[in-house]
Amino acid sequence: MVVSKVRKRDGSIEHFDPLRISAALIKAMDAVEEKSLRNSKILTDKIVKALNWKKDSFVEGIPSVENIQDVVEEILSQSKFQRTAKAYLLHRRSRKNARELKRFFGIKDDLKFDVNALRVLQERYLLRDREGKIIETPTQLFRRVAKAIASVEKHYDKRMEYEKRFFSMMSNLEFLPNSPTLMNAGVKHGQLSACFVLPVEDSLKSIFSTLENAAFIQQTGGGTGFNFSHIRPKGDIVNSTKGVASGPVSFMKIYDETTETIKQGGKRRGANMGILHISHPDIVEFITVKQRQKEMSNFNISVGVDDKFIRAVLKNKDYDLINPRTRKVVETINANLLFDLICNSAWKTGDPGIVFLDEINRKNQVPGLGKIESTNPCGEVPLFPYESCNLGSINLTKVVHRKKINWNRLERLVRDSIRFLDNVIDANVYPFEELHRMAKSNRRIGLGVMGFAEMLILLDVSYESPESLKIASKLMKFINKTAHSESSILGNERGNFPNFHKSVWKKKKGFMRNCALTTIAPTGTISIIAGCSSGIEPLFAIAFMREVLSGKHLFEVNRIFEKMAIEEGFHSEELMRKIASSGSVGRMKVPGRIKKLFKTALEISPEHHIKIQSAFQRYTDNAVSKTINLPKNATEKEVKNAYLLAFKSRCKGITVYRYGSKPEQVLYLGKGKKMARAQMDFTGGTCIGKVCQF
Repeated sequence: MVVSKVRKRDGSIEHFDPLRISAALIKAMDAVEEKSLRNSKILTDKIVKALNWKKDSFVEGIPSVENIQDVVEEILSQSKFQRTAKAYLLHRRSRKNARELKRFFGIKDDLKFDVNALRVLQERYLLRDREGKIIETPTQLFRRVAKAIASVEKHYDKRMEYEKRFFSMMSNLEFLPNSPTLMNAGVKHGQLSACFVLPVEDSLKSIFSTLENAAFIQQTGGGTGFNFSHIRPKGDIVNSTKGVASGPVSFMKIYDETTETIKQGGKRRGANMGILHISHPDIVEFITVKQRQKEMSNFNISVGVDDKFIRAVLKNKDYDLINPRTRKVVETINANLLFDLICNSAWKTGDPGIVFLDEINRKNQVPGLGKIESTNPCGEVPLFPYESCNLGSINLTKVVHRKKINWNRLERLVRDSIRFLDNVIDANVYPFEELHRMAKSNRRIGLGVMGFAEMLILLDVSYESPESLKIASKLMKFINKTAHSESSILGNERGNFPNFHKSVWKKKKGFMRNCALTTIAPTGTISIIAGCSSGIEPLFAIAFMREVLSGKHLFEVNRIFEKMAIEEGFHSEELMRKIASSGSVGRMKVPGRIKKLFKTALEISPEHHIKIQSAFQRYTDNAVSKTINLPKNATEKEVKNAYLLAFKSRCKGITVYRYGSKPEQVLYLGKGKKMARAQMDFTGGTCIGKVCQF
């Protein structure tokens, strides 16, 4: 008798099909470039013979899935295909961990996500019933979103066509929208935008009505940005009460406490951006506020600087501090002393960053509406008051084939993504009318990328090389040009954005659906779902232990590094654990080419970090979120040089983070025998010490 049936993991019995073993072997061989149809058939025959020989040892003579996999592993280990054997073993172990997590959370995983993606989907995205039980699968999540976003298409045929396209690019992890869209599309409250900017004027009514509006936004999953520069300084007179003002920082603390109270949509923490202009009399208090531990932990803060200030720094001149209420100079201070204070605080705590307001407004797409003063929480979208933006990112690892970029595939993804994001504006349910009106008036969207670091590795290009800068520029130029082309098509089809006549496009384009189209966001949790690196960041660690459940950690190695290690014959469990002791391969016995390809964030010079940011910014409509990661032993002078280089490189803003400068961060590198350890929400790139939830 031969084996004719198999017992599945749920206990059901089905027909035994050797072709499924053959397909699994081909997949494993392809993964490590040992492709061979003939050899997979030979191995399958050996496996089937072994199963038949062991038939009597199986319950009722029927092997289980695990029995079959044990035999596959045994036959592979005895064959000449040792790379395939190792890849099969590691994949099997990974799937076992994922199954355990699925059982724990009660998830039906119909797309076979890894452990980290499953944990994020369970925690934030999959719908639940009133008792908190998960009631949708990942496939149903993507179908829900695709249907809701395609529903705004006017014609039935197009609605069906784009629902299929949107579902395809999400389920294939080629493109993912920002978190609120994944969480809220197709549900009752339906707020889909990532970020908003709200105005803060110099009155209690404005301050607290904005706070109320911010609370509503954060409750639906959006982040908020504010410029507090219009509030009169501490100690200034208050005419209505004859008292003295408490200043902008005191009100920022109230905003921070409110955000602490509101857990966004019950699914994630709130995030704010607080900006104060360099000329505000309370600027010193603002710069140093986060030096006090746990002060304003729900805020990223940035100093808004103008060209005049930077020129004063470069020439070692004085700079005026001006009362925003009276517009009178209240103090003159040496610009370098003020700049040194910014750099010192950033060196100590990672805050403040700098927002280059004049550069932002030189590139303002709708100057007829006035000047832009604020950005969203991570700085990648400068916005007018009440303006919002919905974001999405293309997974660049999906457009590389045999060490080349598939430009046709990328173009298709850009065009479909632009249509998706434009549809989001109309499918959105806005928390209040001012947001609805402003979103429809400018129709600003932000298409970006994720997985750039791994794309470079797949192209056999080092992140810290001149070639990486050429690729960054060529890539973003192509994406931006294609995005503009698609927006023109949509403008012709659906009409221009209403503020078109106030925009720079009036003299350049006949049609434009959106005032701005491209953005580089940090991606955060969506890159965990996609299984790629965050935004345009380099890898921060190659191997580490990640917390997946309270108190439980799983060993994690970058999937591309592991694949290359198997292919090139230097993979071992011992090596992987040694790498996890530092997170880096810099001092390991691996090929020199591999060391160059897998340089981590702290091994890359600050100058190159900024050059990468600048290369992307050159062809990005909105702005670029990128962390300039510095090693623990970096100096204040290096921080200062980074800020000045960012200004000279025409970046719209800059954030630095010196490793270990905050008491809490989402990843700690190992030392000696102690392995690197990451919290659950570590994305493998940026945000190890910043407020970031997208």
